Amino acid sequence: MAILLHPQSPITLSQDEYWTLVMENEQPASTSDQLDVIWYYPSQLGHGFVREIQLREGLELMIANYHYCNDIVIIDSVGCEHPLEFRFDIPSSDQHSSDPIFYHFYGSGISPEGRSKQDANQPNQWISVHIEPEVFRSFAGHPDGEIPAALQHLIGDPNREYYTRPGQATAGMQMALQQILQCPYRGFTQRMFLESKVLELMTLILEQEIEAQEGKQPLVHLKPEDVDRLHWVKEILQQNLDQPLSLMQLARQVGLNECTLKQGFRQLFGTTVFGYLRRCRMEHARLLLLEGRMNVREAAQAVGYTSQSRFAAVFRKTFGVNPKTFSTQRWQ
Repeated sequence: MAILLHPQSPITLSQDEYWTLVMENEQPASTSDQLDVIWYYPSQLGHGFVREIQLREGLELMIANYHYCNDIVIIDSVGCEHPLEFRFDIPSSDQHSSDPIFYHFYGSGISPEGRSKQDANQPNQWISVHIEPEVFRSFAGHPDGEIPAALQHLIGDPNREYYTRPGQATAGMQMALQQILQCPYRGFTQRMFLESKVLELMTLILEQEIEAQEGKQPLVHLKPEDVDRLHWVKEILQQNLDQPLSLMQLARQVGLNECTLKQGFRQLFGTTVFGYLRRCRMEHARLLLLEGRMNVREAAQAVGYTSQSRFAAVFRKTFGVNPKTFSTQRWQ
């Protein structure tokens, strides 16, 4: 499809036209996996890629990183069938590490008519997962099994507009997203790892969905300044993995009482203060081992563990593999 335009003219495309252009330049992402492909953006649209991995029939992971060279308007076709989907927009590397990550969650149904405008030279990085209704139903124990009442609205009437809800990623979701982007495996084990992380994300989103449907109220009312202080707590934890502060010390440093700190942190980030610290420690240790900068003993000490056996137990619980085994696998 040829597009001849003035460099500053916006491009207006239907959804079908847009994907036809993007999918013109398809290449395998892996020589051993025909269900893992990459589409590189044509020069008339921009630069970057969309990668699609079919984890199993009815379960699809997409990872994208691109920017447009012109403003683009995409017109959505009304009435297109849509599976369940969630999509996380990943902040660019020049954004602050404490910036929130937002997602959209969609039930099955048909898409409404609409249009979206994408600005030129703005980074677009996202992770999206499509789940066919029959795959979703299968977790009830059978493809025709009964879905919990609080989730039945997600399998919509195929002739009606799909359900949608925005949300903010918890610390657990952010950890799973980074693990997807930094997946250290290839081939068979890569597929298993990515599917496990996709299902982990789905689990965490569904927990939020159930709470939203049940109308649960927040534990505490967080003022804007409280939210800023809780993000500050995250930064302090990230910067002091080897010698973390106590809850009392954290509360005093950021100007919160301990109750607001504990309850507000869990409400905002979906985990406890020390649950988040543990995840950060394990992720940092994993990267140290992956990069080959330290052995297991040194990595344990770098994230504040004086007991190597305790470190190994937490690492194994987090990633499902012993740190020594993980360190050895990196060379294979």
